[in-house]
Amino acid sequence: MLISAAGIEFSYNHHPVLKDVGFQLDKGLILGILGINGAGKSTLLKCLNKILNPQKGSVVLNSEEIFAMNGTEIAKRMGYVPQKYSEDALTVFDAVLLGRKPHIRWSASDNDFQVVENILTSMNLDAFALRPVNSLSGGEMQKVVIARALAQEPKVLLLDEPTSNLDIRNQFEVMGMIRRIVQERELSAVVSIHDLNLAFRFADMFLMMKHHQVYRFIHKKDTSPEMIREVYGIEVSLAEINGHTVVVPMYDSSAER
Repeated sequence: MLISAAGIEFSYNHHPVLKDVGFQLDKGLILGILGINGAGKSTLLKCLNKILNPQKGSVVLNSEEIFAMNGTEIAKRMGYVPQKYSEDALTVFDAVLLGRKPHIRWSASDNDFQVVENILTSMNLDAFALRPVNSLSGGEMQKVVIARALAQEPKVLLLDEPTSNLDIRNQFEVMGMIRRIVQERELSAVVSIHDLNLAFRFADMFLMMKHHQVYRFIHKKDTSPEMIREVYGIEVSLAEINGHTVVVPMYDSSAER
């Protein structure tokens, strides 16, 4: 088991946002966090790496207690990709080099530069190395943010809605890239995601959130339409198309009339 979370609880001003949340995830797997808006998906990601400090719970990574570490030590083990990020005038190379910050003492070393070059090449971003980040498309910029997280050389990737505001081609490219990275580097990835079809296509396990707590921690193959209805409040059908599970909402359009 690479990462294990147990009993995570977090409140804003005494308002519970997470109640006794936990899961276990092996390397090479992607966990999709599912739930309606406000279910606590983004908050959970920020609790896992102590951006937010949970009132209770633990996170263990390779037998190491994450909550006992400082921010620099956590950043060496967990790469975080936020839902929103600043668009600045840094070059792509320099933006990814920022991911080496937890490893840099006085100044960047030859090894730091080499790590960045290798990541850019492996992600087909080397041609953009000297381009300003704020000149990139949404899909290109998202890949750069993921590359910056990889420059930390983490064991776990935490990604908050990595496909938001992307067109369908870039959604599949970004999620496919995450899938490849996780398998090739033997990482674990925890991804909050709204699109159920992307979740079924690229995730291995689901953490389904309801009323700020875990409704189901389950392999995607064991997910039923009834579970999705309980979490999202809508009837769906699950179909198999070209070997992939597709979620079809059974929405009654007459309700709009």
